[in-house]
Amino acid sequence: MRDPVCGMQVDPAGDVRVTHAGEAYVFCRTACRDRFLADPDAYTGDSPAELPAPAKPGTRYTCPMDPEIVRDEPGSCPICGMALEPMVPSADEGNPELDDFTRRFWVSLVFTVPVFVLAMGEMVPGNPLAGRLSPRWLAIVQGLLAAPVVLWCGAPFFARGWASIRTRNLNMFTLIALGTGAAFAYSLAAILAPGAFPAAFRASDGSVAVYFEAAAVIITLVLLGQVLELRARSRTGAAIRALLGLAPDTARRIDADGGEHDVPLDQVCAGDRLRVRPGEKVPVDGVVIEGQSAVDESMLTGEPLPVAKAPGDAVVGATLNGTGAFVIRAERVGDETLLARIVRSVAEAQRSRAPIQGVADRVAGVFVPAVVAVSLVSFAVWSLVGPEPPMAHGLVAAVAVLIIACPCALGLAVPMSIMVAMGRGASAGVLFRNAEAIERLRDVDTLVVDKTGTLTEGRPALVAVEPVPGGDAAEMLGLAASLERASEHPLAAAVLAGAAERGVRVPAAGSFSSRTGQGVEGEVGGRRVAVGNARLLEALDVDAGSLAALASAQRKAGRTAMLVAIDGAAAGVLAVADPIKASTPGAVAALREAGIRLVMATGDERATADAVADALGIDRVEAGLLPEDKAGLVERLEASGRKVAVAGDGINDAPALARARVGIAMGTGTDVAMESAGVTLVRGDLRGISRALALSRATMANVRQNLFFALVYNAVGVPVAAGVLYPTLGLLLDPMLAAAAMSLSSVSVITNALRLRRAPLGEVA
Repeated sequence: MRDPVCGMQVDPAGDVRVTHAGEAYVFCRTACRDRFLADPDAYTGDSPAELPAPAKPGTRYTCPMDPEIVRDEPGSCPICGMALEPMVPSADEGNPELDDFTRRFWVSLVFTVPVFVLAMGEMVPGNPLAGRLSPRWLAIVQGLLAAPVVLWCGAPFFARGWASIRTRNLNMFTLIALGTGAAFAYSLAAILAPGAFPAAFRASDGSVAVYFEAAAVIITLVLLGQVLELRARSRTGAAIRALLGLAPDTARRIDADGGEHDVPLDQVCAGDRLRVRPGEKVPVDGVVIEGQSAVDESMLTGEPLPVAKAPGDAVVGATLNGTGAFVIRAERVGDETLLARIVRSVAEAQRSRAPIQGVADRVAGVFVPAVVAVSLVSFAVWSLVGPEPPMAHGLVAAVAVLIIACPCALGLAVPMSIMVAMGRGASAGVLFRNAEAIERLRDVDTLVVDKTGTLTEGRPALVAVEPVPGGDAAEMLGLAASLERASEHPLAAAVLAGAAERGVRVPAAGSFSSRTGQGVEGEVGGRRVAVGNARLLEALDVDAGSLAALASAQRKAGRTAMLVAIDGAAAGVLAVADPIKASTPGAVAALREAGIRLVMATGDERATADAVADALGIDRVEAGLLPEDKAGLVERLEASGRKVAVAGDGINDAPALARARVGIAMGTGTDVAMESAGVTLVRGDLRGISRALALSRATMANVRQNLFFALVYNAVGVPVAAGVLYPTLGLLLDPMLAAAAMSLSSVSVITNALRLRRAPLGEVA
């Protein structure tokens, strides 16, 4: 049965029910019941059980390689054949394609190893089968072992290769399917019909060399690359899942009759009254209508200090309530909340395709049809004018062309460099998420930095103790700290830590009371002590005029001023601030010398931001920004021709980190920031950016070298395999030599990529 007002599923035995015109109606909540009673005729046209469920936006799917492909249901990409992925990941971390490819990889590895050992024969020391099997039986055993690798483990590649041919979008999978298919089919023919081959390609016993190991090894290596890629792709959804996990599962709804009960979050509607108790998360975006408290909005602003909330103030879903309690009126729910908008922003940015990932496909787009054309021409020419038997010579030439053109090295060219670079970066405290970040970072000329946790420590600290003239700073701090010991406010911890650092004795408080939004008061050693803002001192009839100048000076320096009164008289000011990291000035200077333009973007107030910027010599400051404002700033800078990287550490930085050319997260920050960024600095030290820049440039140079090595063998070997040297030198390329050349190109790529382990990155602190 469904609620006749909102269409939600309800329990037929529920308590929220009413009888109207002899018909019993059941509601999901009293608010819907009240709306029904206000105008029953508006809802009695249909039976409640026949009302359709409320429409919900369906999940849409896209291709990770071709993001222009968008479908309403899962399936395969019509361009490349890859499995489509949800445009916005759900809380479920499962990845069926990764599970399938992982299973195929391990099965292929089990069968490929013995195929490879058998193929090497005498070349493998201690091979127990060397010399015990005839060449024909050796080939048969290899074929039996290679069959499941090619026919089952490699089935997705053949499906994608066929899709690429059918849709005329030739890509890497076209080459993989052609190369491994040719090697396997040639070897199978060599077993079944060895007599059809020219005598020059038959051994003394009449057998023909087979290349089952080439097909099996290629399939296994490509599967390994796909597993690594799928794992990286699955991690891009971790930021979304972390964001989705911020919202509470339920909300405490207040009914019209004053009753309260917990309901699933998706049943909350705009206009509902919701109670938020101490320590709970705010369920949706709304406005406070009753009560007061301090709300931790660090997930939104990145700032560590809670924000006081009173009737009329707006609150944001997923922020954390402090010690008070209040009631809100829901304003934006479901997909309209700020958290939902942040989720969409991160998801959209992460779907952008890495330019480097298209290099091999662009090469393949020209290379594949050229190779196929050469193979067909070779077969035709040899069949027409070749020596006896002409078609057999044509078949051998065509297969040799396809084998030497098999894209194993081309497939390894980019991943090998990236894998080595990631390992090299990790040893230097720089974690790259993917190839996109490595490629894009090299061209960055503007760095947008968050303040809290990036330039600063990210936690409040006591930075100044200013007593009134003639006052005792240590005594004032000790009395204030004794009260703060009983407080749960974040500033209290800073005061206590400051007292401990200064060696100040903190006596026990005789009494303690807290005033929400004002401060704390109590008795310490027979003396009345109060710590808070001007409203607290006014409520206690304490003249705070003498503290105005002291407090104003601290606020101008970007600090939070706490007023202290002792025995009914103003005693002084305690200043709390977020100190600049010791490594930040040097890092900022180094980036400026490297030609990087710095822009500070923070959710904090202007005075605090300007104070930090002045201390570091940062010219441009954008203060008071929400998460979507930071992303907008990045878009404007990019539109003006700048190539922008963003460095931040908070959830509020996630949209900007994902939107930028490269997002750089502090390893000391939140998981969501790190999952949204392309680069993570493990030590939370901006000096790591210069190391990341150096590694990025070295890696891209290495990738270009690898692409050269991957193709030069093909450029030289394909014409030779086709037989261009036969008329003058009588030279033909045996398919075994073609396979060796293919392997040599792979070895060259791997060896060159390993050089990145010694790439100079400067001094690593």
